[in-house]
Amino acid sequence: MIEGSRVQATVKDYDAGTGAGSLLLDDGHELAFPAGALRPPVRLLRSGQRVAVRLRDGVVVALTLATFPLPD
Repeated sequence: MIEGSRVQATVKDYDAGTGAGSLLLDDGHELAFPAGALRPPVRLLRSGQRVAVRLRDGVVVALTLATFPLPD
């Protein structure tokens, strides 16, 4: 995993109640994401959806749709 850079992944699962879920990175690794990682204007995700992810110390710190910009 490349820290601090934009990587893409696929949503494995998402709990709209908690805002947390898990992703499958393109290299096959599964990675959980915490509530609060999802960035506006996106409010919901579905399984199989492509997303852009920013990692810091191996933790998802920002997550949005693959076609949207990620914050720095």
